[in-house]
Amino acid sequence: MDYRNRAIDTTMEQLLRAMGAVLLEGARGCGKTSTGLHHCQSSLRLDSSPQLVELAQLNPTELLKGAPPRLIDEWQLAPTLWNVVRHEIDDRQLRGQFILSGSATPADDVTRHSGAGRVARVRMRPMSLAESGRSTSDVSLRELGDADRVGGTSALDYVSLAREAVHGGWPALLTASSTEAILFNRSYVDDLCTSDIPMANDVRHNPVRVRRLLESVSRNIASESTLANLAKDVSADGGPLDASTVRTYLDALTTVFAFEELPAWSIALRSKSRLRTSAKLHLADPALACAALGIGAERLANDPEFFGQVFESMVVRDLRALASAELGRVYHYRDNTGLEVDAVLEYPDGRWAAIEVKLGSTRLSDAERNLLTLRDERVDLDRVGAPSFLAIVTGTQYAYTLPSGVHVIPLGVLGV
Repeated sequence: MDYRNRAIDTTMEQLLRAMGAVLLEGARGCGKTSTGLHHCQSSLRLDSSPQLVELAQLNPTELLKGAPPRLIDEWQLAPTLWNVVRHEIDDRQLRGQFILSGSATPADDVTRHSGAGRVARVRMRPMSLAESGRSTSDVSLRELGDADRVGGTSALDYVSLAREAVHGGWPALLTASSTEAILFNRSYVDDLCTSDIPMANDVRHNPVRVRRLLESVSRNIASESTLANLAKDVSADGGPLDASTVRTYLDALTTVFAFEELPAWSIALRSKSRLRTSAKLHLADPALACAALGIGAERLANDPEFFGQVFESMVVRDLRALASAELGRVYHYRDNTGLEVDAVLEYPDGRWAAIEVKLGSTRLSDAERNLLTLRDERVDLDRVGAPSFLAIVTGTQYAYTLPSGVHVIPLGVLGV
């Protein structure tokens, strides 16, 4: 199969020119191996044979031989390779030597040992609609900061977006039917509950409780539900579960990159408002939330309130993927006055942008007001600079720019 370009490709090329190695992390099935193979000159897949894992213990330098960049896929199966790779980079004094890819963080997380100056860490997500070809990519996220006006027409209507949300952004599903996608995602959830977590970090867990926790997170997707509320929800079957156990399970799901909270934005304010610090709940792909709850496209489309939550999570997935082209990070904003903004992009060079998410068009004026209030009354622009752009990402059809300068952008036209 021909390689389908990913937003992260440019970042990979830049980092391989600057660093000795790149550590490519992300959820199982998001495309790390294909991307690693696309950027490497030689490769080794540790999950292809138990003998390779044993050799990594006995003679690790032998596994590092090969034309650079050399891909070592599922490297976490032999965590001792981390230090061997670090020392090899020091010895060679060359850039672009290795690509390490993995779908889990090692139990002892050897990456805590400094890779500074040697290894760059890159997070990969499932495909955005732009990467999978579902979006027209008429509006470039990278170029929005220089755009006075936007335009474009999405080919995805309300029902089509529901299908995309249930389908998911897994590369293996690019040509799959809706039925095949549902089976894939349900199997993925099953594996998370029964095998992925213990294989990754030997966490003692109750698979039934992990499933109930995934269901609870899914019901609260894109919200700020507390550990106590999640514990109460999971305990509804009569069995007690405390908040610390919930945190342990969420950390385990984070280890296999299935759970990724959206952190609150920390920024200099010029008002007396106080920032809230609670993170929002998100899974690697909103399709996992639908699968955990047994929700298909038709049922999702008939539940506009929950679809709004799932749509927000889908937008966050796409923003994270697309912003990775410039090493951008995504946050959310909420303060004690009740002002909320669904997504804030922040880039290494100090640029930032704010985005509201609305599935329909009925509350666009509220979203516009939130964005303008954030810019004009909350953020200390003298310290952090004006936003590159303000935008509302929607599930509607047409892209345009409001008189205030706020862009209205259907998710079905957003691209890299």
